[in-house]
Amino acid sequence: MLRTGIVGLPNVGKSTLFNALTSAKNAQSANYPFCTIEPNVGVVTVPDERLGVLCGLCKCREVIPTAIEFVDIAGLVKGASKGEGLGNQFLHNIREVDAIIQVVRCFDDENTIHVAGVVNPLDDIVIINTELALADLASVEKRAVRILKQVKAGEKDAQIEDRVLKKLTELLSEGTFININDHFNEEELPVVKQLNLMSTKPVIYAANVSEFDLKNGNEYTKQVENYAKTHNAETVIISARIEEELAELGADEAKEYLRELGVEDSGINRMIKAVYRLLNLRTFITAGEKEVRAWTIPAGAKAPQAAGVIHTDFEKGFIRAEITPYGEFAAYGSYAACKDKGVTRIEGKDYVVQDGDLVHFRFAV
Repeated sequence: MLRTGIVGLPNVGKSTLFNALTSAKNAQSANYPFCTIEPNVGVVTVPDERLGVLCGLCKCREVIPTAIEFVDIAGLVKGASKGEGLGNQFLHNIREVDAIIQVVRCFDDENTIHVAGVVNPLDDIVIINTELALADLASVEKRAVRILKQVKAGEKDAQIEDRVLKKLTELLSEGTFININDHFNEEELPVVKQLNLMSTKPVIYAANVSEFDLKNGNEYTKQVENYAKTHNAETVIISARIEEELAELGADEAKEYLRELGVEDSGINRMIKAVYRLLNLRTFITAGEKEVRAWTIPAGAKAPQAAGVIHTDFEKGFIRAEITPYGEFAAYGSYAACKDKGVTRIEGKDYVVQDGDLVHFRFAV
């Protein structure tokens, strides 16, 4: 399952956002640092209106959307990589996620203390990024010592890794997230990925604002957006408090509330979409009377690999795939009608599955 970690300084709205994301109340939220003393984990279904449409057409008994696991990690502070605050005991939790959501405080509130005493989004971002980079740098330096004998012995794999570690040492000294595709070649990329560094993970900056700034943002959010643009990251403007209120409402009430605030979609939905964009993911669908189910694949995945997401036997014994684009199925209303209209296709092992494809796999075991 896709995993995303929520990080940030204390008192920026992390746990409030987590509560809203998971519609749960198990992430404690309070006006003091370190109120989250264990990483909270919640599973959030990915909203996809196509599934409801398909269920109605197929008269299915169950809808199973894809899901994302969110991990709410205790607030980091300056010096966390050296044991300050709650220390780096939480950093290993960040290493295990696929993407990072960094919540940044973009609101003024004299009743909510800021750990630094003043609201400054860019300073907050730099503190978090620096701590993650310092922790990564320590890991890189330890690894370099471990492979020193192999490097001196002329082992090719060790020499490639040594080259990668030297590049990483230089990049991590800048204290920011690294887009590995910009700095490493095809031979080096697998080595970088195996290191599982926090500073190489895709990042979304969640600019947390008051309800009054949700529609247009403010000066703080502009600073965050400008920073993200220059660092290959995404920005989503959210109001954690509003999201928590929306989680208490029914679907129709929530839509009406959003309209009153002048926005069309919740921050949570926009954040999930941003995660999919960052990780370059796609969704294909299997639909029938039993169930309508969404499956997540990387962009560019071919039919056999998509089949393997359902079951490894499907990939091993792949024969062909019947493909019906969602738009055509929604227009014609059934597989039979789509076949009559010629919009259902038979594709082989080289077919690249597209977002929204309805797929029926043929395989032999």
